[in-house]
Order: sequence, then C-alpha cells, then structure tokens
Amino acid sequence: MQAREEPERRCIATGEVNPKRGLIRFVAGPDGAIYPDVAGKLPGRGIWVAAERSALDAAVKKRLFARGARQAVTVSETLVADVDAALVRRVIDRLALARKAGQAVAGFEKVKDWLGQDRAAILLQASDGSERGKSKLYRPGGRGSFFDILTAAELGLAFGRDRVIHAALAAGGLADTFRDDAVRLSGVRADDDGGWAAGKVKKTI
Repeated sequence: MQAREEPERRCIATGEVNPKRGLIRFVAGPDGAIYPDVAGKLPGRGIWVAAERSALDAAVKKRLFARGARQAVTVSETLVADVDAALVRRVIDRLALARKAGQAVAGFEKVKDWLGQDRAAILLQASDGSERGKSKLYRPGGRGSFFDILTAAELGLAFGRDRVIHAALAAGGLADTFRDDAVRLSGVRADDDGGWAAGKVKKTI
C-alpha cells in the first residue's frame, strides 16, 4: 500500500509550500482579529506561516495576514509571543503525558541510564542549564533527537518540579507528536540572525 501523502500548505511570508506540520495556522475571527491556531482546529479559512521567527516577523511587519484572509484584519503586537506561548504549552503538556505514561524521565542519573540502555529517543536539556553539566550526557543520533528549547523552569512544569535540566523521552507515538511541536517551537524561538530569541533557546539538531 502506498503511503498517504502529508497535506501541504503555502506560507504567506516565504511563498514556499511545505508539510502542514512545519507551519503555524492562523485564522481571522468574527471580530477581524488574527488568532494563532497551533492545534489546527479553529473554524475558518486557514492562513499559514512557516514555523520560523523570520517568517512570522515578516508576516506581521508586511501586513500579509490581510492578504491571506482576503479582508481587513487586526494583528496583535504580541502575536509572535502568543504563538510561542501556545507551542510551549503544547510541548509541556505532551511531555507531561509521556511522563505519566512512563515514557519520559527527568534527572541526570535517570537520563544517563536511559541513554546507556538506548531507551532514550529524545534528549532534552534546559536552555539555561550549565553547559559543562549538559556536556556530560551524549546525544542520541538523528534529526529531532535533541532539543534545548525550554528553560529549566518550563521543563520543570512537565515533571511537577521547580527546575529540570535533563529529561528524556522513549521512542513511540508520544515522542513523535512531541517532536513535531518541538521542531516548530525551535523555529519560532530562533531570531533572524540564527541566534536565540531573548537569549534563552537553541535550535534542534
């Protein structure tokens, strides 16, 4: 049986067509305001922007949402920050689900054990954690197997702790859905110069 093709959409900022999972969907509400729809479930005509900080900034600055919506719209000054916050909530919620299912662990020793057993498909490390401490754990191979896009406080929310520096996810459906949102968040948090927005995140490898 031939694999089902993944739906694609065109980014209003770059003009490029890519799979939906790499873009952010927006809709115009009844009030004419633009709302981010990171879950892709809100009613209305979808307006798509690549999950990249530069593309989102361009869509706002060049007023491209009106063209995509085919109507006059209002765009909040906090729109990009709202997208960031929505994606952070999604990755934290997905990580929390994985923890409850026994598919995620936190703490240096537990993560080290999972890596040693080849049980960890994804390694997470806090963006504001000690580089020396983080360097003591090797990273699983493959794209999307390492992220340092969350702060220690944000990682901690998923594990019911104040701060978490090291975490790991086992392979499976929960890791796959987490990865899709984490990749989008890494793009949104990267700044135009390839650095990291607000100095708090780094991109995936």
